[in-house]
Amino acid sequence: MKDFPSSFSSGTVGHPIHVTCIQAAGKPGELFPMILLHGAFHTSESYLTTPDGRGGWATYFSNRGRTIFVPDWPGHGKSRVSADYATLSTLDVAEAIGVLLREVGPAIVVAHSAAGPVAWWLSEEHPDLVRAVVGIAPGPPGNIQAALPSDPDAIAALKYDSSVGCPVYSDEQSSVTVGREFIFDFWANSQQFPTGSIDAYAETIVPESARILNERFNIGGTALRLNQPDVVASRPIMIMTGELDPRHPKEVDAALADFLRAEHLWLPDAGILGNGHMLMIEKNSDDIAGAISSWLDRKGL
Repeated sequence: MKDFPSSFSSGTVGHPIHVTCIQAAGKPGELFPMILLHGAFHTSESYLTTPDGRGGWATYFSNRGRTIFVPDWPGHGKSRVSADYATLSTLDVAEAIGVLLREVGPAIVVAHSAAGPVAWWLSEEHPDLVRAVVGIAPGPPGNIQAALPSDPDAIAALKYDSSVGCPVYSDEQSSVTVGREFIFDFWANSQQFPTGSIDAYAETIVPESARILNERFNIGGTALRLNQPDVVASRPIMIMTGELDPRHPKEVDAALADFLRAEHLWLPDAGILGNGHMLMIEKNSDDIAGAISSWLDRKGL
């Protein structure tokens, strides 16, 4: 793998991305690098630090010998916001990350939440470059999601229905912002969330593409689908789910694991309790990173 600066640009011409690189401690190149993908409304800050000031997963894994790449999705964080941001699609994000993947070479992809479909697409399009996927409460491909109606009232009635992901309908005329109620309902609801640092966390939340949100919930049947699921399933995959994640009940993520022939780690089975959706920034985030590290070791990665 070539040397990379601590920050650089990648992505497509239409959707460039900013990438933070943290070099491996020790002898670089002995372990596969990792690409850490944040979810909707978030940025690379999800992995670079925690709201309560601890080192993030990027530091954790670099200290254990891996070079880490943390991109901001197009229009997020330090990446440029395009004029058509409200209709930025999951495929747009996936293609931008695909450019980075080709630059980095074979890597392990860690994908949180709405980045799940990005990781599945990358695995199908670049099977030689994605050596493994760690899905952190990852969104599924459209193949196994029920198509929901393009009806705001019908979707509003499903807001707290975890079997379909607690969907929200988004008007694609503008980007979407969320407030404290949404943050507390879906991201800061768990026993392990550092609620004393909620202000610092809220400052990291950014507007999101309306189209990406509609695709994540398969509204109008728009979710990104796989053409060859067996290609995706041909590599090691682990899907990880927290005990108190309102959008990811155990059975929903288990069904995704079955579809992709993946291992499913329900964190309470590993004695890791009280977690919600934001596993990489919760108070026991190092314990969760340790579980990932142990899995990679078992897989010889």
